Amino acid sequence: MQKLVPITRLGKFFGGEDYSLDIDMGEEWLIGDMNFTVVLYRIDRYKTKTDDVYGEVLEDGIQFLAPIELKGYVQILAPTNKLLGNSRIKQQEPGNMKFSIYQKTLDELDVDVQMGDYFGYYETEDRVRYYTVINDGKVKSDNKHTYGGYKPFYRTIEATWVSENEFRGI
Repeated sequence: MQKLVPITRLGKFFGGEDYSLDIDMGEEWLIGDMNFTVVLYRIDRYKTKTDDVYGEVLEDGIQFLAPIELKGYVQILAPTNKLLGNSRIKQQEPGNMKFSIYQKTLDELDVDVQMGDYFGYYETEDRVRYYTVINDGKVKSDNKHTYGGYKPFYRTIEATWVSENEFRGI
């Protein structure tokens, strides 16, 4: 049996009801007003075919679960210029994507975002850009991701752009 200990350190000014109210108001703004939507393509780690020796994924061996639409806050970071290898040829790649989502939303959908999963984000009505998760945002005990030190309430997931050769959606 799990022992539950109420968090009372902010009880005089802030407690469970205040926390729930603030999360509900934040979700109303995020989902109702901002309306950012991404499509999450989760890798099915049980059905994905891997090499018996090294555990590497075989060609065309990645299997996916059903795609899920998620509402959150999307930030596309500035693009970067990179040199290709040791040459003087520069290549400009699209910037990374930061996706912030309430933990409550993930819990309600029974969804977990993991490293290597893919996001699809519509930049325009007819153009989707795909990203792969490079930071799943699971370390959520920091002050930034807790509400006044009370409880964790959201995750910031970082993903990097992938070419159409790597992923084109399902």
